[in-house]
Amino acid sequence: MTRDIEKMTDYEVVQSVLKGNKDDFEELIKRYKNLVFAVIHRMTADYDEANDTAQEVFIKVYKNLDKYNSEYKFSTWIIRITTNHIIDLRRRKKQETVPIDEIEFGISGGGSPEDKYVKEESSRELFKLIEELPEIYRVPLLLYHKDGLSYLEIADKTNESMSKVKNRIFRGRKLLKENLLKEGIGNGLL
Repeated sequence: MTRDIEKMTDYEVVQSVLKGNKDDFEELIKRYKNLVFAVIHRMTADYDEANDTAQEVFIKVYKNLDKYNSEYKFSTWIIRITTNHIIDLRRRKKQETVPIDEIEFGISGGGSPEDKYVKEESSRELFKLIEELPEIYRVPLLLYHKDGLSYLEIADKTNESMSKVKNRIFRGRKLLKENLLKEGIGNGLL
């Protein structure tokens, strides 16, 4: 009897892999590679890093397939692993993950070279302060303000409740504003 793996549910594919049909894991990769890549790319804004990180995520998924709980959607589980993996990478690297040139702050438009310099310098300082925020506030803030995700989308991607997401964005903004005022660059940015 032949089987059509494409018609199998995610849970059935997981069970098949766990029973020794390791090649069936390719089906899960095929189903979720775009989702995993999109989540990583949104959080890192680096195409090459997103490709490399996606491979690392699928290795982690493969090694932890036995921990998958079928009560939850596989997509939710894989997004959670992806998000946690990126957070872990950021903690280890302690580097900027979004190029400052890609974040726009302040008033747009022309202006003198001095105005442009002041705006760019303020943006650098602001981004530096964002990167110094605790991870639980920084990730939702960037997902909301930089990537334009809704509270619901952020809650889904981080596997947190919507009230927790709203609370973290609120507290993150408050912390950022306090830090901006301490640095003397808070006027007009928030």
